[in-house]
Amino acid sequence: MRIGVPKESAAEQRIVAATPKTVAKLKALGYEVAIESGAGARANFMDEAYQAAGAAIVTADEAWRSDIVIKMDEPTVSEIGRMTKGATVISRMAPSDHPELIESLKTHGVTGLCLDAVPRISRAQSLDVLSSMSNIAGYRAVIEGAEAYGGMFGGQVTAAGKTAPATVFVIGAGVAGLAALGAAGSLGAQVRAFDVRPEVAEQIESMGATFVRSAGQQEVSADGYAKPLTDEQVKATEKTYAEESAKADIVITTALVRGKAVRTITKEMVAAMKPGSVIVDLAASGGGNCELTIPGHKIVTDNGVTIVGYTDLPGRMAAQASQLYGTNIVNLLQLCTPKKDGELVLDMDDVVQRAITVARAGEVLWPPPPVQVSAAPKPAAQPAAAPAQDPADRAKREAAAAKRREQKLFAYGGIAAVLIGLAITFSSTAFLGYFTVFILAVFIGFYVITNVTHSLHTPLMAQTNAISGIILVGALLQLGSDNLWVVAVAFVAAAVAAINIFGGFLVASRMINMFHKEA
Repeated sequence: MRIGVPKESAAEQRIVAATPKTVAKLKALGYEVAIESGAGARANFMDEAYQAAGAAIVTADEAWRSDIVIKMDEPTVSEIGRMTKGATVISRMAPSDHPELIESLKTHGVTGLCLDAVPRISRAQSLDVLSSMSNIAGYRAVIEGAEAYGGMFGGQVTAAGKTAPATVFVIGAGVAGLAALGAAGSLGAQVRAFDVRPEVAEQIESMGATFVRSAGQQEVSADGYAKPLTDEQVKATEKTYAEESAKADIVITTALVRGKAVRTITKEMVAAMKPGSVIVDLAASGGGNCELTIPGHKIVTDNGVTIVGYTDLPGRMAAQASQLYGTNIVNLLQLCTPKKDGELVLDMDDVVQRAITVARAGEVLWPPPPVQVSAAPKPAAQPAAAPAQDPADRAKREAAAAKRREQKLFAYGGIAAVLIGLAITFSSTAFLGYFTVFILAVFIGFYVITNVTHSLHTPLMAQTNAISGIILVGALLQLGSDNLWVVAVAFVAAAVAAINIFGGFLVASRMINMFHKEA
């Protein structure tokens, strides 16, 4: 099969659906690749680079007549009309907002795969273009905010005095919000962030930012989005937005739910902000989080606040965005080309492939069925249910079982106490000293380790490796003892310490390898 990559029709769209690197990967899957001349020029990918990667440079008509067409933006009705019957188009589509697109796919017998409908499940993360583009948008938002702000993000100490770091307030801790947190923090800003979902506090703090707490925070709903706020929560949240935006130099808003922007910054809040401060509205494409945002434009208010409402932030980093988007497509085609023979095979029993299929062979398949987000395997067939039991009888049995467990615990404790008492009575003074140290070490170690926060587990593992090294050295010194019991205990200690050391280094090595960049 041949994959065609036409030039994007929108003049402001700089992203291209394939790069020379992804072309090579598509060729490895057995596909032929045809690039419309100049398709990658806006992202600084020239035709010669595509040819060197093995792609053919063709006209627009030839690209659209390919077996598979990949692009960034949703195709227009006229563009679908240029495709051959039975062909496949892969792009972002937002089908619910473009019913005419669905009808055109059905009429022309074209299969449509919608990349912005990838389900949010673990094994589909490599196909998720929304996350890829949001990550770039969050990073670019900080760049645009820094340009509009015109001041230094990091504090400076000089002979002439010192300057305070910029204060950045981020609303929303999704993919874009976390990317903005990381970028702003790396530039030296003081970063604060708010999200109505309190469970994201650990993620925010792991990025070095301060999590702003408010009475407006609540639990998430079953679909992963925040539940609607009560009136009291709305008032508390608005108060938080007003307080934080008034003292921030740069405000970055990312509240976009199912493509629709949530109003977070009112014109009264903007009026209370400092002259020279900046709002970067990442939800401008959905109407804007700020009441004064004009989608696609940057404006300055009467009190000197700059509001950035650009809707093409990923496209302002076109080369990197194209590479990530193209990689998402490669990952999809790897899933749909099981034999790596250049033949696209759609499996409608696969929840990922079914979820993104809008139309196929003249049949409309949108909207898709709900996706079970749990990654757990399907439970085995259960035997026939046992007869219903009397709750009173069940409570009695549970109480009896609990009493038996308690009696066993007391019995084991009594036996242990007797053994310890005998050991203390008939042992030497030196043994008592060693035993006392051992008991204290057990209690101290237990309480110290169990109270260590999760974020410190990795350095704690390195510390325990050092302690295990001390144990190993001590055990090796005791292996030459004449006492058989001492030798046995020393051998066990040496073996356990060695396992802990080598296992710890192996885990640490694997964790470090996760951060290695591809060549």
